[in-house]
Amino acid sequence: MDSGAGPSLFPLHRCKTLHLVRHAQGIHNVDGDKNYKAYLSPAFFDAQLTHLGWQQVDNLRKHVHACGLAKRIELVITSPLLRTMQTAVGVFGGEGYKDRMDVLPLMVANAGECNRSAISSLDSPPFLAVELCREHLIESDEDILWKANVRETNEEVAARGLKFMNWLWTRKEKEIAIVTHSGFLFHTLNAFGNDCHPLVKTEICKHFANCELRSMIIVDRSMAGSDSSTTNYPGKIPPGLDLPSDIADGKLENEARNSGLT
Repeated sequence: MDSGAGPSLFPLHRCKTLHLVRHAQGIHNVDGDKNYKAYLSPAFFDAQLTHLGWQQVDNLRKHVHACGLAKRIELVITSPLLRTMQTAVGVFGGEGYKDRMDVLPLMVANAGECNRSAISSLDSPPFLAVELCREHLIESDEDILWKANVRETNEEVAARGLKFMNWLWTRKEKEIAIVTHSGFLFHTLNAFGNDCHPLVKTEICKHFANCELRSMIIVDRSMAGSDSSTTNYPGKIPPGLDLPSDIADGKLENEARNSGLT
């Protein structure tokens, strides 16, 4: 059953659920649809959401609350660019903000000239802006991930995406929302699904629409994660004779020892 043609089993505690979101429509998308070179313009590097983009955010927010996803998210990771942060807090943030000394807003009113009210951090998951998951990097003298006069190749974006995926295993959270960019998602996800049916591979890798959400599972095949299961139960409490199980476990341990796996 390991050929990829049928169902697979994997320990739950070595899996994470990722809810991948592309940012809503930004002002760069409007101009980029007319002329693709507009995407390379420095003027659009940190583009904010359009009015239509905020409508897309509102509709996705309604969806994640209606399906119960909003209550399950343990962490929201976002690219540090304005359009992704606006999307992230708009979808997964708290309700309308009210001035309180003990609660800070996730987003202040009219951030990025959005003409929106402040968004509260109350009753929302924690948010984390991560450099590794932002869009193709371009020229800057200040940013540690940018190379002067060079735009990242697609291969470099994919490599950065895999580094990001490996970093996720250092996190304790099991259900994570990630708000990022079309190019980053496409080139990162293209590295996955090669052991799946071609239609599943296509489902994983196809381009994201603005404010599209896809939920996926990643598994820790390399033992990179160290979390123990919170639901497994060892049995034999109190202990007693269990000869068939004891004998089988002893054989497995000997086989592992002889093969150098322990």
